[in-house]
Order: sequence, then C-alpha cells, then structure tokens
Amino acid sequence: MADAVQTLRDIEVATLKNGVRVISEEMGHVRSVSLGVWIRTGSRRETSEENGIEHMLFKGTKNRSAEEIARSVDSIGGGLDAFTAKEMVSYNTKVLDEHLPVAFDVLADLVRNPLFREEDIEKEKGVILEELKMDVDNPEYLLHDIFSSNFWKDHPLGKPIIGSKETVRAFDRGMIDSYYQRYYSPSNILITAAGNLNHGQLVDLAREHFEDLQISSQLAPEVAPVPHARLVFRNKTSLEQTHLYMGVPAYPFSHPLRFACYTLNTILGGGMSSRLFQNIREKQGLAYAVYSELAMYRDTGYMAIYAGTAVETAGKVIESIVKEFREMKENLVPAEELRRAKDNLKGSFMLGLESTSSRMGNLARQDMYLGRFITLDEMLESIEAVTAEQVRQIAREFFNPKNITLAVLGNLGEFRIKREDLDC
Repeated sequence: MADAVQTLRDIEVATLKNGVRVISEEMGHVRSVSLGVWIRTGSRRETSEENGIEHMLFKGTKNRSAEEIARSVDSIGGGLDAFTAKEMVSYNTKVLDEHLPVAFDVLADLVRNPLFREEDIEKEKGVILEELKMDVDNPEYLLHDIFSSNFWKDHPLGKPIIGSKETVRAFDRGMIDSYYQRYYSPSNILITAAGNLNHGQLVDLAREHFEDLQISSQLAPEVAPVPHARLVFRNKTSLEQTHLYMGVPAYPFSHPLRFACYTLNTILGGGMSSRLFQNIREKQGLAYAVYSELAMYRDTGYMAIYAGTAVETAGKVIESIVKEFREMKENLVPAEELRRAKDNLKGSFMLGLESTSSRMGNLARQDMYLGRFITLDEMLESIEAVTAEQVRQIAREFFNPKNITLAVLGNLGEFRIKREDLDC
C-alpha cells in the first residue's frame, strides 16, 4: 500500500504487507537507476563475540557463485557494492534504467539467499584477516580505533566495524546463520532507489522478491552509549609522525540543531579555509593534515579533530586546538566567516545530491534517522537560519575540558598531556 507522496522531491513510499519499506525518488533527466537494499543493523547490533560478523555475509548465494554475481552486474555495465557501517548495512548497485529488474534480482538474491558454505567462510576469514593487517598498518585508522574504543568504552559503537583477529577466527556457520536469521527480517529491511524509474514497477519488484519473507520477532531496543573522557597514549616506534585525535560528545543525527553543528564543524576544521587548517598548517607549519569531523548516530554523536605532526610539536598542536576551542566559546563568529561557512555547506549538500547513488543513500538515511524527507529548500533554509549565537552556545556545550577524549599514537617516548593542559 502507498504510505505517502513527497511531491517536492518526487519521492514515493510504500510498505509491503510484511513490513518491508520501499522508497523511490524519480529523476527523469537521467538514464541510470541506483538501487539499494538496506538492513537496519550495522556493527552496533553485534555482540562482542559477533564483532565483524556482518562481513561474512557478502559471499555467494544459493543461485549464484561470487563470480556469477559479479558477472551478472558487469554484463549490464553496472557497479555492485556492499558495506557495513555502525548502524546500517547496504547492498547497492547502479545500472541503466532498462536493467533495473536484473539489478533487483541480483541484490535480492544476495540478501535473501546467502549460502554460508564452510569453504567460503574460511576464505572470507582470510580476506578479513589481511584487511585487518592493512588497517593496523594505517595510523589514521588505528588511531580512530583507539579513540572509539576508549570514547565509547564497552559499547558496540566503540568496537571496530571489521572486528578483531580473535572474533573473526571464531566465526562458524552456526554463528553466522543465527545472526542472519535474527536481523534480516522484513521490519528491518528498507529498499531505496533513485533515478529514471517508475515507483509502481519498483514496488512490484519488491513484492516479487520480498513479500514472502516471514515476519520475525521485534528487535530489542538499543542502549545508548555513555561517553568516557580519557587520555590515551599508544607507542608505535615504527611511525615517523605523531598522530592525535581529540574528540567530544555531540548531538545525534535527528537533533534540531544539527545544521548549527555542521556550521561549527565547517568553521573549525571543515576545509582549507577553516581555523584549524589556517592556524596550525598555514600560519605555524605544524602539520600537513589537520581537520575536524562530525559523526552523528541515532542517539549520540561526537566531534573530533585529527592532526599529524612531529612528536616535538605535538604539544604545540594540542595547545593550538584548545585555543581554537576557547575562541569559539568566548566570541561570536564574525558575520563574513559565518557567511562563508553557510555557503560552503549549501554547496556541499547540493553537489552531494546530484547523482542517483547519492540520492538513493540520502533516502535511506533520512528514513532511518528522521522518519521523513527533507527538500533541498528546507535544507538550505535550515542552514541559512543558523546564527552566530547558536554556534557559540554549541561550542560552550561541546568544548568542556572534562569531556575531552585525547588519543595519541606514535613514537612518543616520554610525551604526555595532562587534563589541565586541555583547559579551554
């Protein structure tokens, strides 16, 4: 049955009898369609023993080998991708509009008919273990892992999406099948598509492939994580640079002040004209890479700053970051700087919605996190409504030295920072 029609973005929504949601956005000026099947799980839903298990599902099916899956999409000039995030899993593809039925059949096969053969499981374990080695060799990834595990200590959000050597080696067919049966249920499945398509055809394809899926029990409610303010120093003598990550609790995705948060992040470290980039890299020459980022989830979030520098200048970089925190708490952002940040955000959002794949993903995120769809005009008006006072109030709330988590990785020697050094 049709639930709603969002005329300003040509968005249509339907829900199958078993609870699977189908959302489309027509873009009549293109010849492609991006299609995604989303599972409302992600690494956050995994137990400690299951950490990383979602990666084990991306193999062959009862109808197609892994090679045949790849060939099915390659033969129609499309691209196929699957990924796990903290709060969602995506199987998605982009094809010419005429090939939508074939693309839908392939994605549905991946989601509905995983094989879980022992030999495939062992091969995939080997692949993931090699990926883990690659990640450990990447200092930015390793630092982020150290930060998350301390910031959200003992909570699934703090665990790496890919898992650990111990959990991956312990996976077996029974564990994987149990996880699949628990989470791949109709109320947990969302289908989104954007491009040159017909909503009725998409719903018909969804009915054909998903309406026979049996309803299972409701999922237990998620437990919100409690942020921990910790100072963590990890020695890795093979590194030439010292890498640091400084973060604070932030708002969840649905918070009414999220656009003011985006604005604060843009001003602080969101680009080459940001305060951190200009002051730490351009004026002081202390770092090649320095930026801030904002991560928002269903019930929590964080804002963090990354910088890579020499161990001799790490203290000066941290001092400079703290100085920027203090400046944003004490003084209003000048009108010209606020204007630049707003225009930057507007451009980023608008350019980010130009392709069918970005619109398809946007539909999923807005449905999962907001339960409604925002027009471009509403998005631009929300950015325009941000005030300098809102930015300052958020800075005052976020940049509390008692709430700062700092993770430092490198050949540190005796280098340490104390809590009082973070006083802003």
